[in-house]
Amino acid sequence: MSIIYLLIGCSITIALLFLIGFLWSIRSGQYDDTYTPAVRMLFEPDPVTPDDAVQTVEPDSSQADA
Repeated sequence: MSIIYLLIGCSITIALLFLIGFLWSIRSGQYDDTYTPAVRMLFEPDPVTPDDAVQTVEPDSSQADA
């Protein structure tokens, strides 16, 4: 029977920690932007061209002398 009291105490402690974390995230402004996620899908990202995907590497001049 005493284990039930221990489990109730642990669950209340964990619930309070989650509540404190939630209140902290609200006060820090994590949930302020409510407009951008709704319209983000309307904007297309810039298309990647083959020239952007391939990076050219120029040889180092110190190795070319050898």
